[in-house]
Amino acid sequence: MAAPGLGHALDISGTAPTPFARLVRVELRKAYDTRSGLWLLISTAALTALVMVIQLAVGATQEDVSLTYNSFLTSTNFSIAILLPVIGILLLTSEWSQRTAMVSFSLEPRRPHVILAKLTVGLLLAVAAVVIALVLAALCNVVYGVVSSDPVVWNLEIDRLGGFLLLQVIGMLTGFAFAALLLNSPAAIVVYMVYTFVLPGLFGLGAALMDWFSKIQPWIDFNYAQGPLVDASMTGKDWAHFAVSGFIWLVVPLAIGVWRVLRAEVK
Repeated sequence: MAAPGLGHALDISGTAPTPFARLVRVELRKAYDTRSGLWLLISTAALTALVMVIQLAVGATQEDVSLTYNSFLTSTNFSIAILLPVIGILLLTSEWSQRTAMVSFSLEPRRPHVILAKLTVGLLLAVAAVVIALVLAALCNVVYGVVSSDPVVWNLEIDRLGGFLLLQVIGMLTGFAFAALLLNSPAAIVVYMVYTFVLPGLFGLGAALMDWFSKIQPWIDFNYAQGPLVDASMTGKDWAHFAVSGFIWLVVPLAIGVWRVLRAEVK
């Protein structure tokens, strides 16, 4: 019974829960409704286009360089890998850096649904990046056929496309995992950059100097294990390397990070 003078208590027991599709739409809007988010998305597409244009210019001016559709698409692995995971990081850490987590988890107390919605948006953006790369690669391949004497070659096989898509999804998930683990945008971005550009060099140096380390490198170096995905040359042993190293660098950080988000005190 409501206290005298305060009116009737608000009964929300019959209110339907927030649909998951609505949560996904909200999280997707969060990805581009700020200046930083919008320009990060634009920069990712622009950098991908710039890499292809440079490659097109080199191929058109150098007679000993022959380009194909797959050549243009493969060149975008690096450009997309730089910025796409940063988007995945900001999808989660922005709630804490902008102090909106309390609002989000108050409006939707089911934290697993919010995390899953953010993860879904990250995967959708990864797929969108792949689609944009496919379109830009097609345009550059057509232009290359016009400005050069080489024939236009459309040589993208389904296994190469699957590997390209898997690489972008892994990059997004890795950024998301570091974000959940640290809940801090600068720290997560720095850790991801070290993991992507510094750690492979250290692993390679260790493998070159120590024979025993070269034997275990494929099992503990996730970046190394993803190499065969680029040219679709994965074997059974490669998939084993991929699974073990992926468990170390992706599954474990993601599981610990999600557990932390579910239990973190929101201020």
